[in-house]
Amino acid sequence: LAPPTAPATNQSHAPAEVRQRCAQGACLVLRGRRLYDLGGFVRLHPGGEQLLRERAGSDVSAALEGPPHRHSRNARRWLEQYYLGEVRPEPSNSINNMSIKLSSTQHFPYRELFYFCSDLVDWHKPLLWQVGRLGEKYDEWVHQPVDRPIRLFHSDFIESLSKTAWYIVLMVWIPVVLYLSWFCYASLAQGTTRLFSSFTTEYSIPVHKYFFPFIFVLGMFLWSLVEYLIHRFLFHMKPPASNYYLITLHFLLHGQHHKSPFDSSRLVFPPVPASLVIGFFYVLLRLLLPEAVGMSMFVGGLFGYVVYDMTHYYLHYGSPKKGTYLYGLKAYHVKHHFEHQKSGVPGWRLWHRCIRHIPMWVCQWWCYILLSVCFSSSYCLTFEESVGCFSPLLIHIHQGG
Repeated sequence: LAPPTAPATNQSHAPAEVRQRCAQGACLVLRGRRLYDLGGFVRLHPGGEQLLRERAGSDVSAALEGPPHRHSRNARRWLEQYYLGEVRPEPSNSINNMSIKLSSTQHFPYRELFYFCSDLVDWHKPLLWQVGRLGEKYDEWVHQPVDRPIRLFHSDFIESLSKTAWYIVLMVWIPVVLYLSWFCYASLAQGTTRLFSSFTTEYSIPVHKYFFPFIFVLGMFLWSLVEYLIHRFLFHMKPPASNYYLITLHFLLHGQHHKSPFDSSRLVFPPVPASLVIGFFYVLLRLLLPEAVGMSMFVGGLFGYVVYDMTHYYLHYGSPKKGTYLYGLKAYHVKHHFEHQKSGVPGWRLWHRCIRHIPMWVCQWWCYILLSVCFSSSYCLTFEESVGCFSPLLIHIHQGG
């Protein structure tokens, strides 16, 4: 597939044709005399499908400017992907109650808005091996979202492992959660599990089977913190323009999602790579805690991950009712992709307030350790380089952003 490009402006449509298509159920809107087909976007609209349906056949210029809110530059750029052509003016004596209101006096910088950097990558080839060469242009490019699928790898097999459907996550991990929950409860019911027994038998603390729900919830709570730290400080770092490997890693881990936020096959964590990360935390908790306690905390964290992934998918493809909590959360998350990439992720509000009170130097050293672990086998980062990746983000947090 070729990259999205603006169709030729010599295409023209009669107002009667637009009215007829809208009457048949099409969702066509105008901006000035420019015509857009939003049929493929109505279900994804953060304001709800009904809101766009009500504006079918009308000029949305005023709605883009607000109120209730002014649409971001990325939102306007996104609109240009659905451009069909120009609407021809209609004689005033032929206008009826079904007429389309056109505005010919407004000027929009469409060439500037529709800057998709289509010459920076070859969309006919896998993107993963190209993005590292974008250098200083990468950060701007990756935060200009497009409505199209992304291919990462040359190998069809490896490519298939890098994406999945949302229900596969449920099919794979919910049985694991149920089995491990039963196993942990049964293990605790034996009455042999004690905390600190490896250090002292006199002061060790017995763990009763009724503690399982609390340990489970604690695991969910810890997952939320881990997700916040990884997402905020690793996924949203700004990789050095001169570092091919860090740019490539950023795109693999999270940049691809910001480039194509509605690619349904890349909205949840595929089971194969997810199993590697999940396995790491399983081993870590088994080493640090007694088996039944560590497993109980692990299964709580695993369930927290599944809930997070399903919520994330719903925020992209669901249509929550206006005024509900999920409706506000969806609008909050859309800003994460189209307006403020440093905010708008579920669960961030709580941890964002907490981490603002941590000294800056502690955050900087944590960033250094995190990147050093990630690249210990392939690339040696200096303290200044690692802090430079996160400096804008750290300053944003500590200034209350």
